[in-house]
Amino acid sequence: EDINIYQEKNHTNNKNYVNNFEMSDQKEEEEYSHSSNRSEDEDEETTIDNEINRSPNKSYKLGNIIGNGSFGVVYEAICIDTSEQVAIKKVLQDPQYKNRELMIMKNLNHINIIYLKDYYYTESFKKNEKNIFLNVVMEYIPQTVHKYMKYYSRNNQSLPMFLVKLYSYQLCRALSYIHSKFICHRDLKPQNLLIDPRTHTLKLCDFGSAKNLLAGQRSVSYICSRFYRAPELMLGSTNYTTHIDLWSL
Repeated sequence: EDINIYQEKNHTNNKNYVNNFEMSDQKEEEEYSHSSNRSEDEDEETTIDNEINRSPNKSYKLGNIIGNGSFGVVYEAICIDTSEQVAIKKVLQDPQYKNRELMIMKNLNHINIIYLKDYYYTESFKKNEKNIFLNVVMEYIPQTVHKYMKYYSRNNQSLPMFLVKLYSYQLCRALSYIHSKFICHRDLKPQNLLIDPRTHTLKLCDFGSAKNLLAGQRSVSYICSRFYRAPELMLGSTNYTTHIDLWSL
């Protein structure tokens, strides 16, 4: 069966693409900020002073805003040096902490996980106050499992079983990989599962809620979108394991 959702409406669906990469298609029944949980998630405090002046390895031309939320803004962009299309996620950076998402992504290298291409910092001034922004450059993947599900739903159909099996297998591979590194994603949902429409390769994305779970370390329980939240999180547990990702799956 040949499905060509990627061509639907001349790529206009790309406007809804964000790192998760879809925020405007439907408002989450419940929103929470990745950064708002920082004070409740025990973590080592480390500053980014030595990286503040980091420049991008290549030059990028920002295009349209293709998504935004409590985490920041995502731009469609072009790498001027290679003409490659990329996505750049821009988030406000707290100088007191290294960005946990960036630290995790630096240590990930798997075919079923979104690839970190580059990162750099920028500054802006507002009312004489300096703000520092982290810009995360990633590969651009135009589709999500959520979009595929909506496509079939609009046609009164279910996602074909061969795609369910294919995507489930790839997601299990991605989870096995990050869990072997004691990393818990903590926000699995169809919007965070990117699909390359040419190959049907699945890419797990949005590590804004992810964390290295260490024994004896407290972790926030108000995490993960409601309909994918494990029972232990619903009951307020702060001592959970990577198994919460399996519940979401």
